[in-house]
Amino acid sequence: MKFGLPLDEIRAGWYSDQYFVRSRTVLLREGHHPQVVMQIFCRKEAFLCGVKEAVACLRGGSFGRNPLKITALKEGARVRPLETVMHLTGDYADFSHLETLYLGILTRRTSVATAVRRIVEAAAGKPVLFFSARFDHFLNQPGDGYAAKMGGASAVSTEAGASWIPGAEAFGTLPHGLIAAFGGDTVKASLAFDRHMPRSIKRIVLVDFNNDCVGTSLDVARVLGKRLWGVRLDTSRDIRDPSVEGRGRDSLGVCPELVRKVRRALDREGYHWVKIIVSGGFDAERIRQFTRMRVPFDGVGVGSAFYHDRIEFTADVVQVDGRPCAKAGRRFRPVKR
Repeated sequence: MKFGLPLDEIRAGWYSDQYFVRSRTVLLREGHHPQVVMQIFCRKEAFLCGVKEAVACLRGGSFGRNPLKITALKEGARVRPLETVMHLTGDYADFSHLETLYLGILTRRTSVATAVRRIVEAAAGKPVLFFSARFDHFLNQPGDGYAAKMGGASAVSTEAGASWIPGAEAFGTLPHGLIAAFGGDTVKASLAFDRHMPRSIKRIVLVDFNNDCVGTSLDVARVLGKRLWGVRLDTSRDIRDPSVEGRGRDSLGVCPELVRKVRRALDREGYHWVKIIVSGGFDAERIRQFTRMRVPFDGVGVGSAFYHDRIEFTADVVQVDGRPCAKAGRRFRPVKR
């Protein structure tokens, strides 16, 4: 896999904390080449991701004629708190400048993959769609998309997000903006989309534009028929669809009652094949609640919830020239798997 790493800038220390770059300068000028073991771990239970990218950075960005010895857990391993995930063995002057980079890679990829995995497990087999591109800098999309797929996401929303995943394509729905461009008429927007998009693209229509998910779902199903793959419910969490009879906070937005009413309405008119995608503020706990209540949704689009948690990694020298040497509170812990 090619990660598009800017190796010239990496070797030059452009992306490194300067004290690491300066440490390398000191070692070289002293002619001092200690053989060290660097140990990497995190403090939370996690779903490990970014190992291949970190290794590519270490292999391509290090110096010296002898390659680093790298021992690591596999991509996708479940990691316990304080468990060693990687050992780097070699001349410290060859790779000291890379600590900022490989820790950042592991932190970012593992954080995303772990968040996705937790939500995938909460969904209990229902597809989870990675709709997070708009919540972070666009240059993060390739790596985040890869981490999302490693975590178990069924699809990503951008071509960049799919670019590190062999055979993957971007997945999406008809957006609110297109409906607005057709004067708020979801049926007109859906028919225009259907006329101009290839048949290989699933017709998934947002049906909450006018806050009438039941009526709009039926209207779209009637005009698209078998070409309609699914509808997406994305009602804002501070309003209530008129079809919902309940009251209170639990009746706002895409609530269980609304999903059930859309499903019943579609089935009643024979549109059994139309799938229901839910979105709008979903996190692991809310999805788990829907799953426990057996709400009839067929997939969930998740956005910012994937970026709420952080899994941060730490690196320490734990051996020097074959002897134990570590800061207080640290010691060599073998990679046991």
